[in-house]
Amino acid sequence: MNRKVRVRFAPSPTGPLHIGGVRTALYNYLFARKNGGDMILRIEDTDSNRFVPGAEEYINDSLAWLGITIDEGVKEGGNYGPYKQSQRRDIYRQYVKMLLDNGKAYIAFDTPAELEAKRAEVPNFQYDASTRMSMRNSLTLPKEEVDKLIADGHQYVVRFKIEPGVDVEVDDLLRGKVTINSSVLDDKVLYKSADDLPTYHLANIVDDHLMEVSHVIRGEEWLPSAPLHVLLYDAFGWSDTAPQFVHLPLLLKPDGKGKLSKRDGDRLGFPVFPLEWHPEGGEISSGYRESGYLPEAVVNFLALLGWNPGDDTEIMSMDELISKFDFAHCSRSGAKFDYEKGRWFNHEYLQKMPDAELAVLFKPVLAAHGVDVDGYSDEFLAKVVGLVKGRIYFVKDLWDHAKFFFVAPDEYNPKDIKKRWSEDTPRIMTELIEVLNGMDDFSSAAAEPVVLGWIADKGYHLGNVMNAFRLAVVGECKGPHMFDITELLGKEETVKRIQRAIKEIAI
Repeated sequence: MNRKVRVRFAPSPTGPLHIGGVRTALYNYLFARKNGGDMILRIEDTDSNRFVPGAEEYINDSLAWLGITIDEGVKEGGNYGPYKQSQRRDIYRQYVKMLLDNGKAYIAFDTPAELEAKRAEVPNFQYDASTRMSMRNSLTLPKEEVDKLIADGHQYVVRFKIEPGVDVEVDDLLRGKVTINSSVLDDKVLYKSADDLPTYHLANIVDDHLMEVSHVIRGEEWLPSAPLHVLLYDAFGWSDTAPQFVHLPLLLKPDGKGKLSKRDGDRLGFPVFPLEWHPEGGEISSGYRESGYLPEAVVNFLALLGWNPGDDTEIMSMDELISKFDFAHCSRSGAKFDYEKGRWFNHEYLQKMPDAELAVLFKPVLAAHGVDVDGYSDEFLAKVVGLVKGRIYFVKDLWDHAKFFFVAPDEYNPKDIKKRWSEDTPRIMTELIEVLNGMDDFSSAAAEPVVLGWIADKGYHLGNVMNAFRLAVVGECKGPHMFDITELLGKEETVKRIQRAIKEIAI
């Protein structure tokens, strides 16, 4: 059946959005945009005990920062709302009643203590066709007793009645057709009277159907629930309009086995959340944004964790990712989370950024180090950034590579002193000052041949003189091209630094 592509990302507001969830949202978004479809953000807050204040806002802010735009949702509105499951109680009640009336579900009154006792009694206990008739439910109790228990306020759940011995076929766009016999499934709880809310299983089926979702793209951890969902679609008579499943591979630890966790990030020093998370009264968790990653770099990095464009292309904009995205090039196996590759992507995107734009991002870093940013022109800052950005992975790295443009060195690298500063160096540097003072044009292009010509005429060692020159001006023997540095610093500041070095450096 040909119908408009409509996908949904449906996180629970139980904490910060994990980077694995971000990748799921991204793949939904890429697929929707590639096929001219809609992207729905649905908040699954049916588990009231796990609700965390601020989590829903965090989810919206994270997607917005990454450029994953939502067509319908709690904030955006739409024709299929409400988009928060806790606001859809009346809708779910209708469908719970439908299943009960059609004999597809039943009411169970078993208490937690009774269930625990049954688990102790029966090895590998499962509430299913083989055990349900020994439990306290509407299949075993007279209707009058069932009605009385409900009227007296006894808590209950509604369970899906799974018929055993049925081969359930799950058609997955990524994994192909998977057949599972219903006998291995238990009678899942679909609704709980305690909070008048459905569980994940019922709410998702109802919402996906009513919101006309065409493709359910989610992590492979939900694959075991797919047969149950197929049976629920059948029970409602919705098989012909059921969405196409896509179960994505897990993001795996950078080392060892198992899926990526926050502990891995803490242990190896990388974020696992898109934005910094500030839990109430808890420990702050780092985020990609606050760690200095560009959203475009994060998107590009995540897209290639489990998918490839069919060629060796690595750097791709969002539009390019959309045009190339195809589940045919998506892996079925888990993808190791190579955080160093994430750093590389950020480096590459910083190199592509115009110097003037990067200079704007550098201003807060300068201010944080006590530099009066207003004292420098935008042109000057852009030129500084252009000279050093090839060495950085994050904007904050600019300070380490460019601080000498703003603060004269007050100490000098001891190893460089030992290697590059001799008894003759003060005399040679004094001569260099005279050469520099004699220049009318202090640009890099004009100053370089003059200084190099002087070194050659004097018969001095080029490396020793130039490194001593750099040590005096920069404080260490590294950095961009020396004459590009002096052009930006200007003659007066350059000479002043050499004079200070002659005075301060002792051997």
